Amino acid sequence: MLPKDGDKKAVTRLADKGHLPELGHTRLAGELFSGRHGPGQNVQLDEIAVELGMDKESVLKACAELQTLGMITLVNDFSASVNPHDPKGVQEAYAVRAALEEIAGQAAAARLGGNVTTLVEELGEMRAALRDRNLDGCIEHDINFHRSILKASQNEVLLRIWDSLALDLRMRAMIGNLSEHMCEVVESHQPIVDALQNGRGRQAGLLLRNHVETFSEYIKKSKSDSGFYKALQTDLEGAKDVQRSFFPPPTLSIPCLSCEAFYKPAHEIGGDYYDFLSLQGERWGVAIGDVSGKGIGAALIMASLQGSLRAQALHPHSDLSTLMADVNQLVYNSSPIHYFASLFYAEYQPATRVLRYVNAGHNPPMVLRPRHGRCEIFRLNAGGMPMGIFSDAQFTTATFQLQIGDVLIGYTDGITEVRNPEGELWGEEAFEKLLSSCGLWQPKEIMERILDGVAGFAGGQRQGDDMTLVVMKVEEGCDGVRLTPASVRKVTELVDAKIEDSLTLEEMAESAGLSAGYFSQVFRKSTGETPHQFLLRHRVERAKEMLRDTEARVLDVAVASGFKTQQHFARVFRKMCGVSPTEYRQEFLRNESTSALESALTIR
Repeated sequence: MLPKDGDKKAVTRLADKGHLPELGHTRLAGELFSGRHGPGQNVQLDEIAVELGMDKESVLKACAELQTLGMITLVNDFSASVNPHDPKGVQEAYAVRAALEEIAGQAAAARLGGNVTTLVEELGEMRAALRDRNLDGCIEHDINFHRSILKASQNEVLLRIWDSLALDLRMRAMIGNLSEHMCEVVESHQPIVDALQNGRGRQAGLLLRNHVETFSEYIKKSKSDSGFYKALQTDLEGAKDVQRSFFPPPTLSIPCLSCEAFYKPAHEIGGDYYDFLSLQGERWGVAIGDVSGKGIGAALIMASLQGSLRAQALHPHSDLSTLMADVNQLVYNSSPIHYFASLFYAEYQPATRVLRYVNAGHNPPMVLRPRHGRCEIFRLNAGGMPMGIFSDAQFTTATFQLQIGDVLIGYTDGITEVRNPEGELWGEEAFEKLLSSCGLWQPKEIMERILDGVAGFAGGQRQGDDMTLVVMKVEEGCDGVRLTPASVRKVTELVDAKIEDSLTLEEMAESAGLSAGYFSQVFRKSTGETPHQFLLRHRVERAKEMLRDTEARVLDVAVASGFKTQQHFARVFRKMCGVSPTEYRQEFLRNESTSALESALTIR
């Protein structure tokens, strides 16, 4: 382990003089594969040894290991011939490493029992070495970090495979090509530590696999020719435009909600997601999610998640828990095993300001409620696993009653997990503290305040994760929301079609795409009568038509109109029409006779 703060520079000087030859591997490999030496070219090792401050013995030892990997061939005159790059072999080795680490992470979580002190120390030393621009030290602590997890798994087979593939050396040999991405590589260890500390073995395994595959992608990128990358960059620009089209248009407005949204991927495209959906029955869906990983793979899973959610949410439904279970199944079936996504999905009814939601492993959105110049903060915590981890995952639906002036803030962890130059985390506590002083600000002002806070804390550090932020404020003016004529027509058609059945309030509400409670409130505002009164009136109207047939018995009319007994039918009919069914028929027949007589006299 590297000495603490005051001794770091001394370590670097020792390495320069060759006293820590294992740390010279990185610089030697970086020199040999920097692009200055083409395949087949001979390199004089004594010249490199002088340049790097290494003795001949250390250089030969390092080169022998590089030869083992097939990267160079040693020549008798203390020189080496650079071999052609073998991208397939490198990728195969890292594919095996990814599998090893996923298995090790799952086993280590249980055996560590939350004790991750060694991992925290190694990560701290990585950050310290990175600040000192000491790549040799950084990669050594990176290797120690991952070997510690392998050892904690207590699986000797995994360690033997690791050693047989010389993965320590492969990491040292390749680190020189990753200097541009080292900050992201180092910080991607933090979620692994968190998952292991909390005993989440499957998540830790998936994060380790994702870390290795991201590392592998960086290696692949560093070895590609510039012409390829120009073409790739063009493709990524096109992909960026396509992904941008997945997000709601800026002009979209939700009744009595003022909204602002912000999205910025860490790379050209990313795996964060937010959406607003216009649903049946005057409801609105609000979604925000975060796919594990970054870049193209995460973006593809994000597109799959969005498509699955829209396909389910835009069809009539009443149970969010079932809806989310169906979405989870679709994501699970269509995603590689090492990808998963956190997702918060809510449905909002402007007229009642009721928010029903499910939180599938996402950062809990916060509701700010202004109180005397400060903000009371509520967290929307309903539990659930992230999407795509287990095929049969279950989800809990919760309800929150919003009030006029409330502000709902949804975000991804790229906002709260930004780090400053010292590697410190901004965190949830600082985020809440900032929000508690928002008072009566508008969404745009709140968003600007948050983004300014994030940028100020980061202090110019490169963005390490996708960032998404959604801010919505409840406005006045939706108390008079009514059903659309189309919704009333659908309810009427259902009542007419099932006039003889025991039609329930829930069935009527579902035909309008609403919950039963909300349907009752809005239906009365829209028609002037309750759903029950509406149903009875339609049944009585049907009964009137049938009573005009002199052959129909009153009992048969009652049953055909949906009444269970003749007595109930008679009571309802008299209450609504002022006469009994029999009296109505008699009066109708008298009127018919009078009309017929008048017509006959007119003809004469």
